[in-house]
Parts: sequence; C-alpha cells; structure tokens
Amino acid sequence: MAEKKNIISGFYNWTFLAIFLVAVFLINIVSSFVYRRVDMTEDQRYSLAEGTITFLEKTKELKGRVNIKIYLEGNLPSEVKHFRDAIEDKLKEFKLYAGDRIEYQFIDPHAGTDAENEALFQNIWAEGQGILPMDVLYEKDGASNKMLLWPGAIIEYDGSTANSIQFLPGSRSAEPYRIPDITSMIPNALNNLEYMLVSSLRRATAESKLRIGFLEGHGELQFKETQRVRAIISPYFALTDVRLNDSIHALDNIDGLIIARPRSKFSDKDLYIIDQFVMRGGRLMCFLDKLEINQDTLRKTGQSHSTRYDLGLDNMLFDYGLKLMDNYVLDVNCAYRIAPYAEGGRSQWFYHVLGSPTQHPISKNLENVSLPYTSEVQFIPNKPNIAFSPILTSSSNSMTQNAPMVNLLFPTTFGENPQLAADPNNPMNKKCLAGLAEGSFESYFKNRIVGEFANNPESGFLQASSKEGKVLLIGNGRFIANKFDSMPDGQGAFKYRPRQMNDLQMDEDMMRMRMSHFFGNQEFFQNLTDYMMGDNSVLDIRSRQIDMHPMDKEKVSQDATFYKIINILLPIGIILLLAFGMNFIRKRKYA
Repeated sequence: MAEKKNIISGFYNWTFLAIFLVAVFLINIVSSFVYRRVDMTEDQRYSLAEGTITFLEKTKELKGRVNIKIYLEGNLPSEVKHFRDAIEDKLKEFKLYAGDRIEYQFIDPHAGTDAENEALFQNIWAEGQGILPMDVLYEKDGASNKMLLWPGAIIEYDGSTANSIQFLPGSRSAEPYRIPDITSMIPNALNNLEYMLVSSLRRATAESKLRIGFLEGHGELQFKETQRVRAIISPYFALTDVRLNDSIHALDNIDGLIIARPRSKFSDKDLYIIDQFVMRGGRLMCFLDKLEINQDTLRKTGQSHSTRYDLGLDNMLFDYGLKLMDNYVLDVNCAYRIAPYAEGGRSQWFYHVLGSPTQHPISKNLENVSLPYTSEVQFIPNKPNIAFSPILTSSSNSMTQNAPMVNLLFPTTFGENPQLAADPNNPMNKKCLAGLAEGSFESYFKNRIVGEFANNPESGFLQASSKEGKVLLIGNGRFIANKFDSMPDGQGAFKYRPRQMNDLQMDEDMMRMRMSHFFGNQEFFQNLTDYMMGDNSVLDIRSRQIDMHPMDKEKVSQDATFYKIINILLPIGIILLLAFGMNFIRKRKYA
C-alpha cells in the first residue's frame, strides 16, 4: 500500500514539474512576440503620450515602411548601454501601435573592416548633415582610452533615406567628452527621446505640407534674418515669401501667414487681403514692435527716446480682440548687459524681458523666452465667439512704461533687490506678452469695405469667418531674428548664413560675462507654428512634465554606511537563515 502511494506521489510530482516547465516555456515564447509593461510612475514617464499614440496609429495607413537604423551597438560604456536599452524599449512600444509599418535595427558601426567602417562613417556622417560623431574619453585598467560613438539613427522611408536623429550631441572641436559629461546629458536625452523619435518620423513620412508665408513689402525681417527659424520648421511646412501687391488672390494658397517686425504702414488694400485670409480660416501670426529705440544713440549717449511705429494694424487686431499697447514692459526676470559703471561690470537690463511660459501647450515647460524691448498685449472683452489665451507673461515683479525715455542708468536706481511693482509677489502684476485669439471673427471691413474690391466680382467678400480662425499677437518683432555673416559668392554678390552662436538660445553679452543661461525661443517658435497650423501631435509630448528627481547628496552622505551594511549583510543573512532552516527540517524529517 505504501509503495502504491509513493508511485502515485511520484507520478503527481513529475506531472506537476512537467506542467510547470511547459508553462514557463510557453510564457517565454509568447513574451518574445508580445511586449507589455506596466508604468507605475506618478508622472507616467514610461508611457506614450496621447499625441504619440494617435500618430503611430495613423502610420498603419502609410504606403511604405519605415526602417530605423540606430548606430548604438557593440562594446559601449554602461551609461550609453543603458540609454541604448531605453531607445529599444521605446521603439518596442511604438511597434505595439504602428505594427509592421515601423522596423528598427541596432548596428555596430565598428563591426567591419577598417575600409568598411570608414565607408559607413562617411555615409552616416553625410558631410555634417547626418549623425555627428562623439569622441569619448574613459579610464580602464589605469589607462586612458578613446572611443568613437555615433549616437544617432538614420530613418529610411519606402527604401530611401529620409532624415537622421541626433540623440546625444556631437563632439566639440578637438575636445572629447568624458564619462561624467555623458552621464549629465543622458537624463535630458531620455526626457526628449519620445519627442525626437516622433518628430523625425513625422518629418520622414509627411506626404504633403501646409504652406506658411513670410510677408514682405512693409520692412519686415529679411530672409537672412530668419534663416534659423526657417530651418527649424522647413522639414514640416512648405515655406514661401509673400508680397501682396494689391492682389486679391495673393494669399489663396497660403495656410499660415507670419508678419515679422514690419516697419512701414499697411494700406487698406493690404489689410483687406489679410482680413479675408483670416475670414477663410487662415492662421495669422503677428510679431510686432510697437516702439522703436535707437541702439546707437543709447550706447553713445546713455539714453534715447522711443518712437512709435504707425503700422495701421491696430484697428484690425482690435476687432479680432487683441490690442498692442504703446509701452515697454520692464521685468526683474530679465537678461543682463555689460555695464562698466555698475558694480561687477554688469547690470540687470529690465527692458530685456525673459518671458515666462504659461500652462498653454505652446509654451508649457519651455525655458524663458528672450524678448528685448517688448510691449504688453491686452485682450478686448465682449467678444462672445472668441477664446483668448495668454501664452507668455512677465513675472509678478514687473511694470510698464508708456512711450519711455530709455536710460542705461535706470536699473541702478532700484538697488540690489529691485521692486518694480508695489507688491512684487502679487500674480495680478503679470503682463501678457503673447496672446492668442481663437474662434469666429467678424471682418474688419464689415462696414467699411474698400470700394475697389467691393465692386470686384472675384473678391468673394466674407463678413464673418467661414472657418474657425487663429490670430497670435506677440509684442516683440525681433525675438526670432538671427544675426548673420556675409560672404562673397564669387559673382559680385553676397550670400548669408546665421552666426555660429545660436542667438535664439544664447545672449552674446551674457556669454562674455560667463553667465549660465538658456533661452527657449527656438522651441517656442516651433511649438507656436505647430499649434497655429493645427498639428498638435507633438505638442503634448514636448509639454509633458517629467520630473528628474536629483539624488539627495546630504542624505546619501549621512546614511551611506547603513545601506552598505544592509546590502552586504542582508543577502548573507538570508542565505544563512535558509541553510539553518533546511538543516533543521532535514533533522526533523529523518530523526
């Protein structure tokens, strides 16, 4: 009887073991084809944004396939290996929604012969238009070693190269990065990883582009002054320069219109063409200087009067619910300027405001936007069909000056802790620097139509919006302008290129003073064009708040010994406890 029980028990045990092994085997097979994970972080940092999911689901309709070649493979430093794994995890999530429309592969650029590697390097570098290499210096076995990384990817769509992604910055001239430098870069790269991938995929797979026109003919910023911002948005939109020339159809093929710092008056005919563009649902972006200051006079004499620009746009913008004030906003949250007369050789320049982002998707989570000599934007009430949104504001410690006399010594009169407002902590002191109006507009020419156009049967005059429109007004016309260098083109003329220093992100004076700073003008401009043109697929990705919690160094210093002891003794204690427990059970069983 006992022998029969042992046989049954043994059969049961072996059957259970077999079932368990088969189950583990099947789970491993299924998990190799199905990728799932649960994001338990508070800010959902490991989950895809809604805009990403929407975009990826649309990729199933693509005619061709996307192939992403990532050149981060091989013998990598552990920090870079962690980043490489994060890229793979993100791409696995992408495939959950995009299916087989997106494929990816990791390639070791050093796997071939020297000749093959050199050919590959030239191909992915593409004369500086592709991936930029990164020289890394690291210590191993007491010796310094140098490694060449290619921290980027090439995207191919429908069999041809579409564009590239640079995950980490290329090396500075003749100066390699060290491992601590890379360690400090990776958290920000991880934070921007989803945006970089989606933005590049969107650019690679775009089959048609909306058209944005830069208006000319009224003293606006010239092409050479907008080369940098054009380069930012040209992969996503078709850009063109537009002159109205009294032509009713001048803006017929334009979806968005940028008016960047005009300095001469608009005629009624020009206003009519722009007004009807807005009535047809066109997106109007106005970057205007209301006052002009002579910088040469200011530097030479220490003071200068401001003068008004009479652009003729005020009444039309007023009808759309927006008003640009005849003033300068002064803010304690500002840039610095070199000032030999001031203590330390520098002073706060209240007239160079650093615009604070709001919670609107255009500016949320961006760095402060550099706005030198900016004016206040106000919203006109009692516009029932229009929604207003402040995009940028001053800080609560700010004030306005109406048509001021600008004096270099003015900031020094406020002392070390300047208070520009009576109650500097009151949020009511904030001034709107960039405002957005959205909805149905009434035509500025509803009761004042230009006769020559009114009698033209081709005019198709609209008294109100036929589609929902958007009008953006920023009280600063120069915040997108880049400085440029000129070079002879060999044919008696000149060609222009932006200066090496990106003045949308940095200030020349503050760099000379070695002041740490970074402006968000570049990202802000890209966001506002995306939003104005109706493509919000990447805005929620850029505006996500992912907090990178720094390590508490003081706590680590205080408690390091305790946790070291725990990490050493706890595993040993568990092993000893199991050993004694097993020994005790064996003695009880076989005593």
